[in-house]
Amino acid sequence: MILPVLKPTTDPSEFEALVEQARKASDLLKALSHEVRLLMLCLLSEGEKSVSELEEILTMPQAAVSQQLARLRMEGLVTSRRDGRMIYYSLVDDEVRSIIGALYNLFCREVREPQD
Repeated sequence: MILPVLKPTTDPSEFEALVEQARKASDLLKALSHEVRLLMLCLLSEGEKSVSELEEILTMPQAAVSQQLARLRMEGLVTSRRDGRMIYYSLVDDEVRSIIGALYNLFCREVREPQD
């Protein structure tokens, strides 16, 4: 993969925009650096899941799952919807889906979808 060469800039607004984008990327990577949250995001990349489904898959207590989901919601990576007493979670947008999808393909696919 060939990376683009960044040209020096004298435009302060362009530099500020780059710094802001770097801050966003850094915040995202911090959120992804927790293995349980990353695992949850990989599971959600397969489709919407309820809290109880995540509890079962992760073999974690509801309080721990909810705490990590709250952090992912606070970071803007997941969204939730309520259906009666059930709460379902999914990835928030295509940007997050794209990043998590790439990670899923690299690290989860062969475990979750073994080839015969």
